[in-house]
Amino acid sequence: MTPPPTRSPARSASRHRANRTKKYVAFVTCIAVVIGAAIAVAVAKPWATRSVPRVVSTRPVRHLGYVGVYEPDAPISYTGVNQFAGAIGRQPNLVSYYSPWLWPFQVRFATSAAKHGAVTLVQIDPRNVSLASIAAGRYDAYLRSFATAVKAFGGKVILSFGHEMNGDWDSWGYKHVPPAVFVSAWRRIVNVFRAVGAENVTWMWTVNIIDSKPAIPDPSPWWPGDSYVNWVGIDGYYYQSNEMFAQVFGPTIADVRALTGDPIFIAETGAEPDTGQSAKINDLFAGVRTYGLVGLLWFDENTQGRIWRINSAGAFAAFRNDTKALLGPPATSAPAHPSPAGSSS
Repeated sequence: MTPPPTRSPARSASRHRANRTKKYVAFVTCIAVVIGAAIAVAVAKPWATRSVPRVVSTRPVRHLGYVGVYEPDAPISYTGVNQFAGAIGRQPNLVSYYSPWLWPFQVRFATSAAKHGAVTLVQIDPRNVSLASIAAGRYDAYLRSFATAVKAFGGKVILSFGHEMNGDWDSWGYKHVPPAVFVSAWRRIVNVFRAVGAENVTWMWTVNIIDSKPAIPDPSPWWPGDSYVNWVGIDGYYYQSNEMFAQVFGPTIADVRALTGDPIFIAETGAEPDTGQSAKINDLFAGVRTYGLVGLLWFDENTQGRIWRINSAGAFAAFRNDTKALLGPPATSAPAHPSPAGSSS
């Protein structure tokens, strides 16, 4: 497989996630049987989409409060997160997993996260699924089932759909699906969740950092509108030792700020050891503070020869100290949660 170009930061991670998804086929097949029964019941019940107005706040974020992690055993297990927590001396207060299309909401994982004081971020990947069909309502029954489970869970959940759509490496992205179709699918999903009454969802629109080589364009054509987004996520990685936060993330943050005043979260990031991992961790946290972002999430998995896992005492010490500086000493109570639609974070 051709290695990713130097400045396509999330590309290798995305392709690895696609390969790993194949390993879950047996698991998904079993779940599909359960979903099928639920859908059969759901489609028999009429429903009406209701419009839920949202007041968009451009007030500054009141806290810089989220340090998250993705571990490759999620959502099947919470073991990886606990091991990471042991290494940094505290539990992350945000954890993520990638959800193939037609997977149900992983309540067990979200419940484990809540018990550890963390919010769950679900990256829904519509791999090889027609976004036009989603926009047309073909998958409404599945979405209602997912939304009903999230609503019943009750805790705050961050949902993202079709992340890195301004890159061309996924079936839903740039050059594969027109931006207008992506926007229609996004809005359809949000409207279904609203109709179900899943008000505990924070909608995060997640883009890849822009770059001219290779062509990763300004994400604005894929913008669903302020009424459909609460947070903006940005995915980007350090590939070179001379790269700094302002260079990697700054241009994309500027583009996002031209679209919205919503909180921005670094939704997927990492740095290889040969870039000076400890120094890059320091730079990452400093950038989050300097730009007034809501937090960051470390992608703690090695992919296709890329070493993203934190694997040295020095790097763990940097992460531990920077987390303490950002969040303060470990608290005994759960952290504040993202605000639902219509609220400021």
